[in-house]
Amino acid sequence: MTDRFFGWATGLLRWTSLRLRLVAVFAAVALTAAVSASGIAYWLNRDAVLTRAQNSALNDFRDSLQRNAASLPVNPPCEGLKDAADEMGGPGSYAVLLIDRTPDNGPCAAPSSRDVFTLDDVPKALQDAVNTRHKQQDNKYHLHWLRISLHGTPYLVAGAKIMDDGPTGYMLKSLDAERKDLNSLAWSLGIATMLALIGSALLAQAAASTVLRPVQRLGVAAQQLGEGQLGTRLKVSGTDELAELSRTFNKAAEALETRVEELSAREAASRRFVADMSHELRTPLTAITAVTEVLEDEADSLDPMIAPAVRLVVSETRRLNELVENLMEVTRFDAGTARLLLDEVDVADMVTACMDARAWLDSVELDAPRGIFVRLDPRRLDVIMANLIGNALKHGGSPVRVSVRTAEDQLVITVADNGPGIPEDVLPHVFDRFYKADASRARSEGSGLGLSIAMENAHIHDGDITAANAPGGGAVFTLYLPVRPAEALPDGDEDGRP
Repeated sequence: MTDRFFGWATGLLRWTSLRLRLVAVFAAVALTAAVSASGIAYWLNRDAVLTRAQNSALNDFRDSLQRNAASLPVNPPCEGLKDAADEMGGPGSYAVLLIDRTPDNGPCAAPSSRDVFTLDDVPKALQDAVNTRHKQQDNKYHLHWLRISLHGTPYLVAGAKIMDDGPTGYMLKSLDAERKDLNSLAWSLGIATMLALIGSALLAQAAASTVLRPVQRLGVAAQQLGEGQLGTRLKVSGTDELAELSRTFNKAAEALETRVEELSAREAASRRFVADMSHELRTPLTAITAVTEVLEDEADSLDPMIAPAVRLVVSETRRLNELVENLMEVTRFDAGTARLLLDEVDVADMVTACMDARAWLDSVELDAPRGIFVRLDPRRLDVIMANLIGNALKHGGSPVRVSVRTAEDQLVITVADNGPGIPEDVLPHVFDRFYKADASRARSEGSGLGLSIAMENAHIHDGDITAANAPGGGAVFTLYLPVRPAEALPDGDEDGRP
């Protein structure tokens, strides 16, 4: 089940990989654009909000210093300094801390709220900047400020020295309200970004479907065309590139269908010609064969000058007869009329009978244990073995060895010779029709149909034949036939069986 699930998942990813890529690209572009826009909007709004709150507080603090602290006497008492701080600051605005020397030259720090703001809350850098002497008169109320965080809350802290001999004032303004506003803005921008991402994914899905649906139809049509459904056509609508691709596919499919019909018609005509020619040749060949048999019987009593010619006529007549029979067999395979006539036989007896009928028993080493019963067509097995053993005797070297065995519900028959083997460039073509490794033997070494007919007879049994070279030299042909129960292959008459 796990393998099936992974196979299904792999197939799904393979089919939707382009869709996923399109959605991913759309989503990435939308996410980048949304994040960039949201980030820019957040920082612009953050700067505007903080600047507005900061400027408002600083201007108000400067005016308050001028109204209240500037009117204090030099070295005022702490009570007066405390009253001025209370007047300037309040819980609704900001906290104020005024620092000066008392009349007895003692330090005085007067906060508007001791629990909220003390001198310890003012950064050292800000204190140094405020206490730095300025030469210009217009800098007597010059404010220095910083943004700090106290106990997790953002604050604006500012300070200014009223005059060289006047008090020093510090302000502490909470920015918590602005932080909440900015947090709300950030959440809003985040939600907007997510909505933009979802919207882009939906748009990408719609766009991908619009683009990929014709591509999927084209893929299905191409698969159907590859399976032989040459009448497959695509419905064309529109004038875009995909529509033009569909038109091109339809033209190619139409041209392919026309070409295949022409080739099929030519092939059918060729098959009919071969079949008709073979049938027409059988009648005169029968008469010629009868005459040659009579001549062969009388060859010893003929004139020595005529006898060689008679023997040549007899040999060529037999060769022509064999060629016609092979052509008849090939046409039956091509037409699909070849049928199996099954019988349960002892394979060892069949192979022995095949060699005995052709006087090969003395030339072949047979390793075939009796008792291997297989349900097959005896005549077709005889044709296969005759071609394989005859090919080994003709082109290989002695001894020729034939072995019969069974392995994994298969009948395995091996025919090996001791010859030079098959050239590597010839091995892929040994079962091709009319193929001969040596063109110079084209007339004298058979028709080139024997091994191809043997292969067709193996295929009709759902078997196979392989050709290879043995490591020590020589060619090895191996026949594989399935061992099946009696009901696996139906009996039947063979059309045109001689």
